[in-house]
Amino acid sequence: MSTNNVAPTPEQKENKVLLAAIGVVVVMTVILAIVGFLFLDKPDEIIEGQADATSVRISGKLPGRVTKIYVSEGDMVKAGDTLVHIHSSLAEAKMAQAMGMETVARSQDRKVDAGTRSQIISAAADIVRQAEAAVSIARKTYERMENLFREGVVSEQKRDEAKAAYDGAVAALGAARSQHSLAVAGAQKEDKQSALAMVDVAKGGVAEVESLLEDQYLVAPCDGQIDQIYPHESELIMMGAPVMSLLKLQDKWLTFNVREDLLSQMPLGGEIEVMLPALDRKTVKAKIYYSRDLGSYAEWKATKATGQWDSKTFEIKARPLEDIPQLRPGMTAVYFKK
Repeated sequence: MSTNNVAPTPEQKENKVLLAAIGVVVVMTVILAIVGFLFLDKPDEIIEGQADATSVRISGKLPGRVTKIYVSEGDMVKAGDTLVHIHSSLAEAKMAQAMGMETVARSQDRKVDAGTRSQIISAAADIVRQAEAAVSIARKTYERMENLFREGVVSEQKRDEAKAAYDGAVAALGAARSQHSLAVAGAQKEDKQSALAMVDVAKGGVAEVESLLEDQYLVAPCDGQIDQIYPHESELIMMGAPVMSLLKLQDKWLTFNVREDLLSQMPLGGEIEVMLPALDRKTVKAKIYYSRDLGSYAEWKATKATGQWDSKTFEIKARPLEDIPQLRPGMTAVYFKK
């Protein structure tokens, strides 16, 4: 039996050549990929962070209505600059009430200090003089009766009656003199102390309202930039509610979240070099001053069971070693891992 050899057609030859060419291209591509993986430089691993600054919330103790806001968001202010005016009709009414109470207390204190009126003292002195005259007459009467009794002219009863009248006059004189002394001395020591204490209480009430009214004009506690303003003019605010926030631009830092296996490259107290993309990729040095674990030790549990371990994340803060006025909170900072 004979086999017929059929010659390949031109199309079949062309397909074989095409498949061979494709195979060569694939093999060359794989070889180039392997060579590139083995010999080309790996891209640098980066740690991305951001700039931040201290933010101070401006708030006061006075609840009321915002009548005037003297600044706008983005304004630069100096310590002591007036920022906002808050009006409180309730606080002003309390001030009027407290001042009225202080006036009453001071008047009462002056009255106590002034003592008894002069008319009362004069009347008490007249009573003393009348009692002294009565004593003088009663004594003379008693002395006459005593002499007459010794001569046997009057009875013993008459002598005793004169003696009783004399003793009564002496007692009345003592009482009159006591009343006169009280009138001259005026109020008791305890009354004076009580009046003075009421003045102190009234002054404390005025001081309390004054401390609230001090916050009707809120001022900047430090130099900085107005970041956000929360209420609008004519709106009501509660006690302690933030009115605006102030950025202390002189107190800026960079924050990074770093895996713990990279902490050796960012030690506490060490210096790092970072790049700021927003500032034409400016490179600056910064000193690390803060490191804190972002996880919770109380709730941490290991999850790896294959010979590896969990990597915790740490928050790293670094302060630039040079003043960078253009650096704004929120700008990206990049650290290239060595």
